[in-house]
Amino acid sequence: MTDIAAISDRRLPEPGAMLRLIKPVTWFPPMWAYLCGVVSSGVSPTGQWGLILLGVLLAGPIVCGMSQAANDWCDRHVDAINEPDRPIPSGRIPGKWGLWIALAMSALSLIVGAQLGPWGFGATVFGVLAAWAYSAEPIRMKKSGWWGPGLVGLCYEGLPWFTGAAVLSVGAPGWPVIIIAGLYALGAHGIMTLNDFKALEGDRQMGVNSLPVTLGPERAARVACWVMALPQLAVIGLLVIWDKPLFALAISALLAAQLWAMRVLLSDPKARAPWYNATGVAMYVTSMMIAAIALRSLL
Repeated sequence: MTDIAAISDRRLPEPGAMLRLIKPVTWFPPMWAYLCGVVSSGVSPTGQWGLILLGVLLAGPIVCGMSQAANDWCDRHVDAINEPDRPIPSGRIPGKWGLWIALAMSALSLIVGAQLGPWGFGATVFGVLAAWAYSAEPIRMKKSGWWGPGLVGLCYEGLPWFTGAAVLSVGAPGWPVIIIAGLYALGAHGIMTLNDFKALEGDRQMGVNSLPVTLGPERAARVACWVMALPQLAVIGLLVIWDKPLFALAISALLAAQLWAMRVLLSDPKARAPWYNATGVAMYVTSMMIAAIALRSLL
């Protein structure tokens, strides 16, 4: 049984609570997207593995971890309703430690980002500012069910993809890379909308106008499905135009499987959203790497 008195008297955060604060489970998407950028650049990784590893660590544990700490600090009142056992509302990270951790990781992000050259540093600055703009007042873009998920999708998929390609290319990626990264970032808006289902009650009470709050679970799920599917159709069409039919066929097969999973999701959106995040999203990110390999052979 938890010792309530010990938690209320705590002055230093629990190490396990600090790890939970930065949510390792959320690190995979930006790390994967960064690797997609590396692959899509067409540049040989020989002799650059240290740079690639540093970029992956920056995208995942450092910048994404920082964004999660910032979000938990700014969301501590909402989490007290939705998830009172989370590190900050539970008292396992006491006082303003959540804020200090988020600020320290913001500084660390910029220091590490500076090691990746001007493109890597510029992307890191954007990512840090976007993380705070998403969570913190007075901007708090997460209050909007349209702008909030769009910003997160951009920073989880589009920005790290662009950064991975730019760092290896030592310059701006080609337009095909930018277009494909942008399309997958757009589709990630739907993934972020499904992620909002778990905070439905707290968001409603605290005035966070997520799509599940404003549209209701059923309509929000349908919008999320369309937003995830249409950009992938555009990717398939572009790969056909660029004479990459086998890659287009592989992504088409993954999209067909996602459409089946979407039908299951729509049968009970609120209950099935976690299931879809473990199945449909896995197929989505797989199609990202297939597209990245296609771009590599295109450039």
